[in-house]
Amino acid sequence: MSSFPRMHVSLYVSNLAETVDFYNTFFGQRPEKIRKGYTKYLLEKPALIISFIENPERVRSGFGHLGFQVETKEEMESRLAVARREGIVSREEIGTACCFAIQDKFWVNDPDGHQWEVYFFHEDAEFNDPRYDTTEAQACCTAPAETEAAVQFETISLPIVEGSTAENACTPGSGCC
Repeated sequence: MSSFPRMHVSLYVSNLAETVDFYNTFFGQRPEKIRKGYTKYLLEKPALIISFIENPERVRSGFGHLGFQVETKEEMESRLAVARREGIVSREEIGTACCFAIQDKFWVNDPDGHQWEVYFFHEDAEFNDPRYDTTEAQACCTAPAETEAAVQFETISLPIVEGSTAENACTPGSGCC
């Protein structure tokens, strides 16, 4: 059996014009197809077809998130710099222990609140912050919550990205992630 050549995702959106403006910036390219109430992007790397259907009544909360893993830390930092310049970064997490992995990542939200992460994977971890399972968790890193027992895990030493703050970044051992 051969592998699938490309993944397809379709999302309902409330305002197609705002969505196209956002994704032109985030993807760094224009759509392959635009029709009344419909837009499709065809990404080569990663191989992804993503379409947007304007239908405000079908936009749902609690979807989860989408994301791209990049191959190098430098690529993540480069994409973060562009997203910062364009003003679309919603959160940065550097050296976070999320999804049982140590990662550097940043998040953006499209006009309907669909969350995207762009991340670089450092290494597997035995720790997954239990706060990620709470209903208040929007993504991997949330405000610290009091726990009865401390969870012990090893962290790796990673540099803090210039401009990161306690509000938008997690550092190893900070208690955030």
